[in-house]
Amino acid sequence: MNWLEAALLGLVQGLTEFLPISSSAHLRIVGALLPAAADPGAAFTAITQLGTESAVILYFWRDIVRIVRAWAGSLTGRVPRQNPDARMGWLVILGSLPIIVLGLLFQDQIESVLRSLWIVATTLIVFGVVLAVADAVGRQDRELSQLTYKHGLYYGLAQAMALIPGVSRSGGTITAGLLMGYTREAAARYSFLLAIPAVFGSGLYQLYKVLSKEGITGPYGLPETALATAIAFVVGYIIIGWFLKYVSTRGYSLFVWYRIILGLALYLLLGFNVISA
Repeated sequence: MNWLEAALLGLVQGLTEFLPISSSAHLRIVGALLPAAADPGAAFTAITQLGTESAVILYFWRDIVRIVRAWAGSLTGRVPRQNPDARMGWLVILGSLPIIVLGLLFQDQIESVLRSLWIVATTLIVFGVVLAVADAVGRQDRELSQLTYKHGLYYGLAQAMALIPGVSRSGGTITAGLLMGYTREAAARYSFLLAIPAVFGSGLYQLYKVLSKEGITGPYGLPETALATAIAFVVGYIIIGWFLKYVSTRGYSLFVWYRIILGLALYLLLGFNVISA
C-alpha cells in the first residue's frame, strides 16, 4: 500500500508543482486523505521536488546552458555583465537569496507548525484572491528582458513566501511578476528558472540528512520516495509545456477558483473532523 500511495503522491507532485496551486499543500492534503492518514513530511516533499525541477532543467536545457555560460563569462570579463543572459544568471542568484536565508532561519517552523492544514486552507484562499487581483490589475507590458535587479529581489521575496504550504512557489512569484507589470508568460518563465537553485538546494539538503544522519521520517521510506520522485519528473515535464501555452492565452481565473474551492472544502473537512490538522 505504501508503494501505491507514494506513486499517487508523485503524480500529485508532478501535476501541481508548476501550477499556482501549491504542490506542498496538495501533498499535505492528499497524504491526510490516504489510508495512512499521515503527513508525508517535509523531507518527502523536498526530495520529490527534485524530480519536477529535473524536468525544468531538461525542458529549459538550452536556455540554462546559455545563461550559465554567459554568467561564467561575466566573471572573467569575456562577457559584459549587461549581456541579457549574464544578467539573468545574476538575477537568479539574487532572487534565490531570500528563500535560502529564511528557509534556514525558520527551518523548524517550516517542518512543523506551518504544515498545519488550518494554515494551508487559509493560505490557499488568501493567496488565491491576491493572484486574482494581480491578474486583473497588472499592466502586463513588461517582458523578461526588462527584468531589473530590484524586481529580481522582489520576485525572490515572493518565492520565499512559498515556504508556507498553500502559498505556492509559482503562485507567489507569478503574482509578484503580474503586480510589477510583467506578462503572464514572462512571470511564469522566470518563476521556473528562479525555482531551480532553491528547490535543488532544499531537496539535496533533505536527501543528505536522510542518507547520512537521521533517516527519512514519515510513512514512506527512501525507495518509495524515489518512486514518487521519478513519477513527478515524467508528469512534471508534460505539465510545463501545457502550462506555458495555457497562460500565454488565458488568465489565472481557473487556478484562483480552484484554490478558493479547495481551501473552503478543506475547512469543512477539518471542521467536521474528517481529517486531522
